Amino acid sequence: MSENNQNAGSQYLTFILDSKLFAFDVLKTREVLSLIPITPIPGTPSYMTGVLNLRGSVVPVMDLRRKFGIAESPYTENTSIIIVEAAAAGETLIVGALVDAVKGVRVFEPNQIEPPPKVGMKLNLDLIHAIGKTDKDFTLILNVDKVLSDDDLSLAKDLLSADLESTGPES
Repeated sequence: MSENNQNAGSQYLTFILDSKLFAFDVLKTREVLSLIPITPIPGTPSYMTGVLNLRGSVVPVMDLRRKFGIAESPYTENTSIIIVEAAAAGETLIVGALVDAVKGVRVFEPNQIEPPPKVGMKLNLDLIHAIGKTDKDFTLILNVDKVLSDDDLSLAKDLLSADLESTGPES
């Protein structure tokens, strides 16, 4: 993490999973959607909820509760899909992340961001970019490129390729 990137504070889109606060870098976030129909894809991992139609494009959607091994919860009016850009093998893929609720954008100053602790973390440390801290709470800042592993992104790419083959080169 370079000092230049942290000078003016960094912005993160915060969201809730199982009553805990998480965040993605806003630079990796494209948009936030209310829960819309998701088409299940047979034979994919349980956390791969399916695909959605985003203005004519197929976007794979992953349920972060399932991905992190958090007990499932019924969808509510606050359930949202965060559309993010994830990098894998030199490519950028657009993927949806299903979350309990989106809270909003939060700015963390450099002195409010710390590396994750090396012990006592349930989540894989590679998934956590940093921990944002305020007087009131902590926010686990996730690394989008690691949360959506190479296997996940490869699966997403395969889903997108299959869609392009079935629909032809129309845009």
